[in-house]
Amino acid sequence: MPEISAGMQGLLGGVIAVYLVGMYALGYYAQQKIETHEDFLVAGRKLPLSLAWMTLLATWFGAGTLLTATDTVREEGLAGAALDPLGCGVCLLLAGVLVAGPIWRMKLLTVADLFRRRFGPWSELLSSIVLVPSYFGWVAAQFVALAGMLQLFFGLDPFYGLTCVAIVGVGYTLMGGMWSVTLTDAVQISLVLVGVVVLGGVVLVELGGGDAAAGWMRLVQETPAEKQTLIPHATAIQFWQWLGVFAVGALGNLPGQDLMQRIFAARSARVAQGACYLAGGLYLLFGAVPVMLGLAAPLLFPELQEAILPTLAHAFLSPVVTVIFVVALMSAVLSTIDSAILSPASVLAQNVFPRFTSLSPLKLNRFAVLLVTAGSLAAAYSGESAYELLEAAYEVIMVSLLVPLLLGLYTRPRSEWPAVASILSGFLVWAIHFGLEWDHFAAGWPLLGAYQAPTSLCATGVSLLAYLLCEPPWTMRRATEDSDANKPDDTPESEPTVPPPAS
Repeated sequence: MPEISAGMQGLLGGVIAVYLVGMYALGYYAQQKIETHEDFLVAGRKLPLSLAWMTLLATWFGAGTLLTATDTVREEGLAGAALDPLGCGVCLLLAGVLVAGPIWRMKLLTVADLFRRRFGPWSELLSSIVLVPSYFGWVAAQFVALAGMLQLFFGLDPFYGLTCVAIVGVGYTLMGGMWSVTLTDAVQISLVLVGVVVLGGVVLVELGGGDAAAGWMRLVQETPAEKQTLIPHATAIQFWQWLGVFAVGALGNLPGQDLMQRIFAARSARVAQGACYLAGGLYLLFGAVPVMLGLAAPLLFPELQEAILPTLAHAFLSPVVTVIFVVALMSAVLSTIDSAILSPASVLAQNVFPRFTSLSPLKLNRFAVLLVTAGSLAAAYSGESAYELLEAAYEVIMVSLLVPLLLGLYTRPRSEWPAVASILSGFLVWAIHFGLEWDHFAAGWPLLGAYQAPTSLCATGVSLLAYLLCEPPWTMRRATEDSDANKPDDTPESEPTVPPPAS
């Protein structure tokens, strides 16, 4: 985005200051609701539908959807939307169908809790080791993105900007945990959606010379046909590549703590499912706007090489509306930061730290929030290669945890070996390919590599095979026969009963 004047810079600074005061006021209000670690982690399981869907949507509908996906669609066309928003939106819908109801009824606090309850302590620890590092790179990338915006608009050195961003992000998260995150998410996602709709409407009007309908017709008629193909199918290789990217978005996020933590926080299983359906539908609906902007950019600015959204906002919005849009972009990043900090911190405090200390759960959670923030900040300072390497670990969630999560949710394993084998085998296959820099499965083997099958899908298949070797289908027991997964929506988990002594 071109530089703004000193006057607009002052206006932007003032709006940001008011915005931050409001966020911290919400954080302080949320702090009054925190009495136990359950309040801190899952908002006391009291979120109504109106808040549950908003925090779900805000967690993912952030900088990636607005900036990265838009630029990807500009380069690749509709096929570039495979990961975001298409894959991520479908993931939320799948969560409502497959996971939300039964996992809510288990009254868990973290994903690793399911592995402990269904399998055992070793699988709990392994799942925690997979989950926690996958978020550090994500948080670091958001720190860098927001620090870059501060440098662009205010000339703030990124060295200091990173620290400022970390302090702002961790502050209200530390105060009220999930309550803070939820309330601030509701405000932030409202700003983001309004900004996206306004910019989308203005761009269509510009395309049509004052008529939005004419702008849409121009977009359809002048966009090359190859860029209007959602699922490439000209060759098998193109389809496999697209499917691999889509699968990472649609399936890779299912075992994520950020998604599950919001399901756990809903006040009933029905609310949890409804929030997933509503957030997924709205994600696909509003996510179509950045996709449209990505297609429109080459028609408006054929030589554009910079980020699309800031350029479009500066070109077509009034100065005051541009400032509001910039604050909306910052809101999108902050809504991702607070969720990404709280998720790994929850796993550390609930499933790792209690093995080594007897501190109260609430203190452990706040300490974990600080630790995750410090680790992510260190990754951001280490440079782009460091946090990009950590971001790549996010794919590990799919290849390691998806299979044991789903099978553990619907069956009663006889031991924890199926989960241990599944986690380790999926991770090992992925790690070998990542280390050798193979861009598809068995790339170094002429016979298998010729198919160019996605590594993520094949590693997940290996994970499934390892699970079934330890627990064949004919030995599996349905979880509904003796578990809490079929209790009514609002029935609290009961304590196990002790059978009477034999007479």
